[in-house]
Amino acid sequence: MPGLLRGVARTAVIAGTATRVSNRVSRRQQQRWAEQDAPTHQQEAEGSPAPGSDRIAELRQLGELHEQGVLTDEEFVAEKVKVLG
Repeated sequence: MPGLLRGVARTAVIAGTATRVSNRVSRRQQQRWAEQDAPTHQQEAEGSPAPGSDRIAELRQLGELHEQGVLTDEEFVAEKVKVLG
């Protein structure tokens, strides 16, 4: 019986150590990825908005105005053509 307990204890220690090491490696990798992504996110925040985002916002606004009845079908189509170029 003492041999069995010793084996179970050894397995528990090994499993605990492996989990701890695995978690540490995962955290380090996440930090590296975050550092690599950080400059990209800063450039996006500082630079101009993503291409098409203004168009999408304008189209949504036009759609809402059309649904509310502020724009007629013809006015909506004409404005949509202007936005899409």
